[in-house]
Amino acid sequence: MLHHFEPPATREEIEASALQYVRKLSGIQKPSKANEKAFERAVKKVLAATEELFDALEVHGPPHNRDEERRKAKERGVKRDAQLRKRLLGAPA
Repeated sequence: MLHHFEPPATREEIEASALQYVRKLSGIQKPSKANEKAFERAVKKVLAATEELFDALEVHGPPHNRDEERRKAKERGVKRDAQLRKRLLGAPA
């Protein structure tokens, strides 16, 4: 999640997310020379669409706190791991 944080996400963070998205969709980690321009164009378009989205979204409530969101994500990961262990290994959660 990058929207509605204090301090706001940087353009570099949004661009890194756009790159990750294009890599995921295309299945290509590093494009060949033949595909490089199309790949870079896609990243730029995703970046522009994301910035447009963020500018248009109405915000309700206070901005998110990065440390708090990180803590919550870690808790979700621990919970998910325990559930998977229980389901797959029959280990106690």
